[in-house]
Amino acid sequence: MSASTGRLRDPQQRAERATRILDVAADLLLRHGYRRVTIDDVAAGAEIGKGTVYLHWKNRDQLFSAVFEREVHHAMDELRQALRRDPQTCLLHRFARTYFLAITGRPLLRGFLLDDPELLGKLTSSPDTARDERHSTMAHGYFELLAEHGLLRDDMSVEEIGYAYQATFEGFLRAEGAADRRADLLARTVQRAFESEAGAASDAALRDVTAATVALLTDLIDADRAESGIPSA
Repeated sequence: MSASTGRLRDPQQRAERATRILDVAADLLLRHGYRRVTIDDVAAGAEIGKGTVYLHWKNRDQLFSAVFEREVHHAMDELRQALRRDPQTCLLHRFARTYFLAITGRPLLRGFLLDDPELLGKLTSSPDTARDERHSTMAHGYFELLAEHGLLRDDMSVEEIGYAYQATFEGFLRAEGAADRRADLLARTVQRAFESEAGAASDAALRDVTAATVALLTDLIDADRAESGIPSA
């Protein structure tokens, strides 16, 4: 077996190379846009052969889908770290504000989400819609946790709140204005529209919800990475 073949099979070398490819692709996409970047451009930027890119992703769309997924994971990991630092982040209005800023602070992710809806559908589609199901399951699990601990209003179903929350969140993403100001207004809107008025939750309840939410996010990130071929951080 040649040295080059050994490097291709070594898990650490493979992960490092995949990370370098994703880094280059992300930079090119941010500077030039989806339609102007080719696999040849990515290979040249990563200083590898075009065929080596195809060892990781079968085509251009799969590669750019992995770039998108990694951007989402970075935002979700920022949310996860905020939850670990402060259990109050599990409250829906604070959860919304934190995730909103994590998205708006990443120009490439915001571009994927807002600039070209048709492109987003193309990058996130799969024959069995496994990704969509995972993300829906995670979101539903989070709202169920909030409801079980009395942290959501009780005159709407979990499904109704989840739908209305998502529409509200996406609307604020598409709005114009300073990100911090929109994030603050989003938090106030979510708190008044969807949260319980019964009073503050106990520290124990917040810790329980936080731990369960972190677990949901971790499972989602791990499953998405496995499907998209994204190396672990």
